[in-house]
Amino acid sequence: MSAFSGLSAFPITPCDEAGRVDEAGLRRLLAPLVEAGVDSIGLLGSTGTYAYLTRKERRRAVCIAADAVGNQVPLLVGIGALRTDEAVRLAQDAKEAGACAGLLAPVSYTPLTEDEVFVHFAAVAEEGGLPLVIYDNPATTHFRFTPALLGRLARLPGVVAAKCPGPAPEDAAATVTDLRDALPDGFPLGFSGDWNATEAMLAGGVAWYSVAAGLFPKPCLEIIRAVQAGDATRARALDAAMAPLWDLFKAHSSLRIVHAIAGAQPPRPILPLPEDVQAQALATVRAMGLAA
Repeated sequence: MSAFSGLSAFPITPCDEAGRVDEAGLRRLLAPLVEAGVDSIGLLGSTGTYAYLTRKERRRAVCIAADAVGNQVPLLVGIGALRTDEAVRLAQDAKEAGACAGLLAPVSYTPLTEDEVFVHFAAVAEEGGLPLVIYDNPATTHFRFTPALLGRLARLPGVVAAKCPGPAPEDAAATVTDLRDALPDGFPLGFSGDWNATEAMLAGGVAWYSVAAGLFPKPCLEIIRAVQAGDATRARALDAAMAPLWDLFKAHSSLRIVHAIAGAQPPRPILPLPEDVQAQALATVRAMGLAA
């Protein structure tokens, strides 16, 4: 199984109030992912709040994770930063610490043009020394990759896969076709947005970059294994069983919900969800049989 296909689980990064990574907490989160047999771990993704951590703590998180998982599961590590030279340094740090690839999002303050994003990726791919996954997350970066730009980037040396937001189910087939037409043959195309991921994979995606899998890998693995087996009926039924969690994600954001379920504090200025919403989230996953 490739590091860029199957289920990639995206855990939170537990930290104290000063933004220092909680080593014991991170190890506790990673152990069930390894045990379940996820295909990769997306460390320091948006759910892992990479943008709120210093370079030192980001490197420390990768070192902890690499030690915790060993050679059992590939680590994909978020290396997004405002400056190109900083993203290069983060890529170098991640590679030295044991990452197999970097998740590069076009983080910005001033809105970026397509040419700026292309040059940014080219520089990080060349100088960072780490294979790159294109990380399209317009909800956080406010930049949306066009199929044409994805196609240009996919042909850069060192760019090895793409992670795109899952389209609405009714648009999945057309979206995947448009992307496949722009990408080189065989280029790994995966999707995030847990509530839309199943249909995107059934339409031809090869990877699910999943927030829910960071806490609940087993039901997510059942979905993607059904997709891989060509059993669309089972995949859709399993996905439908996850609908109460997807509804919470859509109502309150997946980042906030998984922090609440994990009993972790999100980094300020993000505030914990109100106590009644936290209680609702816990009651929901318990009723689904996902938590004690």
